[in-house]
Amino acid sequence: MTKHIFDKVLVLSPHTDDGELGAGGTIAKLVENESQLTYFAFSAPREVLREECALALNVLGVKKFKIFDFKVRYFPTYRQEMLEILFDYNEKNKPDLILTPSPNDLHQDHQTVTNEALRAFKHSTILGYELPWNNIVFRENCFITLEERHICKKIEALWNYKTQISERHYFDKEYLIGLSRSRGTQIRVKYAEAFEAIKLVLDFL
Repeated sequence: MTKHIFDKVLVLSPHTDDGELGAGGTIAKLVENESQLTYFAFSAPREVLREECALALNVLGVKKFKIFDFKVRYFPTYRQEMLEILFDYNEKNKPDLILTPSPNDLHQDHQTVTNEALRAFKHSTILGYELPWNNIVFRENCFITLEERHICKKIEALWNYKTQISERHYFDKEYLIGLSRSRGTQIRVKYAEAFEAIKLVLDFL
């Protein structure tokens, strides 16, 4: 029997790889549990990143995704365009769950995506994922339990970003596993990913 409470999920990744870094294990689990999951990346400054993103999402089992062409670090300039994209998506699909960067994320692009998600998705649960290098404060008040296979898929997916591995210090297997173990320890399981519960909408009927 399929075990999930979210039928339609939208993952918002300001740049290719953000969604996988912050919620890759959760994405793998949601897909495994047959949630209908769509992934939006708002920027891929190099063509190779589009290719790497597609490969990463394939590992996670994500079939529906779209990569936009907004200029990195200039997202506030495109706020209205992004809002219209999200608003239109919501009107057509009515997602139950939105995964987006934490509202405490310091990156201006990440802040813009999350702020527009709050405007567009009035009736959805919204969880903010963790990117510690961008967070001075992160209020981890929501945890999603994971199995080792979900963490393995997350790492396998991320390692398709071959151009990023040498450039980004957080592309480190020990670190990624350690963070999931740390979050798991907080709730007495082996692995977990933590989120900020921005808004919870629970329908038990």
